[in-house]
Amino acid sequence: MRRSISGFLLTILLMAAHLNIYAQSASTPPPGSALAQPDHFDLNAIDSSLDPCVDFYEYACKKWTTANPIPPDQSRWSHAGKLNLWNPAALRDALEKAAASDSQRSPVQQKIGDYYASCMNETEINAKGIAAIQPELDRIAALQNKSQLAGEIAHMHLITFTLAAGTDSGATTAMFGFSAGQDLDDATKVVAQADQGGLGLPDRDYYFKSDAKSVETRQQYVAYLQKLFALQGENAATASAHAKTTMNMETALAKGSMDIVKRRDPANLNHKLSLDQLRALTPDFSWDDYLKGIGAPAPDHYLVAVPDFYKGMDRLIATAPLEDWKTYLRARLVSTSSPLLDQSFVDANFDFYGRKLIGQQQIRPRWRRCTEAIDRDLGEALGQAYVERTFGPEDKQRMLKMVHELEEALAADIQQLDWMSSTTKKEAQAKLKAIEDKIGYPNHWRDYSSVNIVRSDAVGNAYRSGQFELHRQLAKIGKPVDRAEWGITAPTVDAYYDPQLNTINFPAGILQPPFFDKQVDDTVNFGAIGTVIGHELTHGFDDQGRKFDSTGNLRDWWTAEDGKEFETRAKCVADEYSSFEATPGTNVNGNLTLGENTADNGGVRIALMAAEKQLAAEGKSDEKSQGFRPQQNFFISYGQTWCANWTAENLRVLAQSNPHSPPRWRVNGVVSNMPEFQKAFGCKKGQPMVRENACHVW
Repeated sequence: MRRSISGFLLTILLMAAHLNIYAQSASTPPPGSALAQPDHFDLNAIDSSLDPCVDFYEYACKKWTTANPIPPDQSRWSHAGKLNLWNPAALRDALEKAAASDSQRSPVQQKIGDYYASCMNETEINAKGIAAIQPELDRIAALQNKSQLAGEIAHMHLITFTLAAGTDSGATTAMFGFSAGQDLDDATKVVAQADQGGLGLPDRDYYFKSDAKSVETRQQYVAYLQKLFALQGENAATASAHAKTTMNMETALAKGSMDIVKRRDPANLNHKLSLDQLRALTPDFSWDDYLKGIGAPAPDHYLVAVPDFYKGMDRLIATAPLEDWKTYLRARLVSTSSPLLDQSFVDANFDFYGRKLIGQQQIRPRWRRCTEAIDRDLGEALGQAYVERTFGPEDKQRMLKMVHELEEALAADIQQLDWMSSTTKKEAQAKLKAIEDKIGYPNHWRDYSSVNIVRSDAVGNAYRSGQFELHRQLAKIGKPVDRAEWGITAPTVDAYYDPQLNTINFPAGILQPPFFDKQVDDTVNFGAIGTVIGHELTHGFDDQGRKFDSTGNLRDWWTAEDGKEFETRAKCVADEYSSFEATPGTNVNGNLTLGENTADNGGVRIALMAAEKQLAAEGKSDEKSQGFRPQQNFFISYGQTWCANWTAENLRVLAQSNPHSPPRWRVNGVVSNMPEFQKAFGCKKGQPMVRENACHVW
């Protein structure tokens, strides 16, 4: 994964630009049961009846995918899915103990325990129904004129900030997104940032594509909106009219939104405006009222990602009736809050976003959803409990050793490149040397003492947590950058590179089997977590990362000729992956996935370099295990980490709106470019895993 480049600008899903191992939970076993245990590397899991040179993904994964169909409460299932079940299962006991109203609880236990208790109290939540958010609906209904929109948007942004997570396409809060992050030209400064947003579908193109599936998805979305209005007590005709109004408003916002591929270039999002310029950009929207409403300090300038979006938004404010805006705001508030409301709203939300959009047949169990909500809203409080149970100091030291070995391998790779000049190599080595390694968890845990968590207020707890987080973000404006801060929580099964901090980040959640296994030899770990480390390091030098220097500033440190050489090699990768089919009728978008594919290819190559260097030093280069050479074990380990089953619906969403390729191509796309793989398995020219025109950037 590569983390969002700036606050939520360029967010790369589920935090955008990260490894994104696609992990989800399985049907829920009790804590400690056999099913809850994560998978381990297993040479017996390969299908030896298949030729690895024909389809390596099938060779490594067919047995697993056949034996592990997608559970009904998932839209995808993988090795990592079991880990992503085991992590919250490891926390469930701690949460249930913390939820017990005990006077001896610590302040942290009180926060996570009362949040969990309120979330799990389904009887109370169902009894409250829509009344849980009626004061918020009344606020919207009370709007008298469009000059009051800015103040209401500010309020909605505060309470839904964590509920409406950003995506690669922008913010998902109502109308637009606003937060804080590092300046693109001076990474030491934290500035205010404004981005496009306001949509209920995954990306702007969902509103305009004319293929049958896109048309069907829009119809299903309007039906979902109609259901939400009906659940608020409207008759069928009124609910239908309001659903269509909401769709029209979102379509108008989508027209001004920037294409998801164009957003990959940070230069396209680097627009600095003064407050006066921001006011002039949207004369019908009161920025003074909005900024006062959210409590934002006055920065030197505002980083406005997509000025054209704000021009379109302002035209919509000027032309759309106030009643249409009130309808739109109600829809966004209720849709965002639906998972917190009574079962009828939960079911409606899941039916569209789960069943219809991504093919998930059943909703995840409530305890699992509540654990995820605490991780979202009180993540570093929950992370303390997780780290205590799963990740010790010796694990951290072993990981750091491997990271340093991978960094040495990348340094050697850069130095031996025949297409890069010494001038650019010097800059690249300086950037690599400056990368900071963050392993396991933060050095200092976040203080949530100011967040008011009430035992019988599930919706209020989420709203107040959102307000706390947005205020925490905005308080950074004008202050020095906190380089120690993490962008994801300790239990998260993921990893990321932050181009502006120039850090690689590996939370304890991913440092478990099958990615990092203390019981296996280093060659296997190099094939699993080692390739993840290599992936994140390579992000610093992919099509986005290479545009930032060692200090995190958006600066071109490449010679013109080296830049052209890089683009030629990157085009090879983009064209290769564009030829892969994600699901029948939908191909991978090679330009959207270019950074992740570059990181996959580079990460595996440098991980193998590090593994072979260690094997040579230990005299084990030819030492076999169960009949397999170390290099074969390395590639099998890599392949097995990506074994997965996906619904066709979710693969389609992935291909259209996510910068990661499907698991099959994250394996076969990489190994078919590697002579090292072909040598390890004796592949011959003309076989599918031997590309005639292999792509090689790093």
